[in-house]
Amino acid sequence: MLDINEQIELVEAIWNGIVSRNATPSLTDEQKMELDRRIEDLSANPCDVMSWDEAKAAALAKIKQ
Repeated sequence: MLDINEQIELVEAIWNGIVSRNATPSLTDEQKMELDRRIEDLSANPCDVMSWDEAKAAALAKIKQ
């Protein structure tokens, strides 16, 4: 069994190999449907958005509950 440092090195080597090939995972049908739903929602409600700062603050507040 590899120790933690060796495991991290292995994961980094794997990740670097993926990045060097510009490999991207395929989306599942469910992910594609969700992205399509979100695009449609944005098109129908273009003003119903929040900034990254607002989204981050809301997420952090939820975590702290």
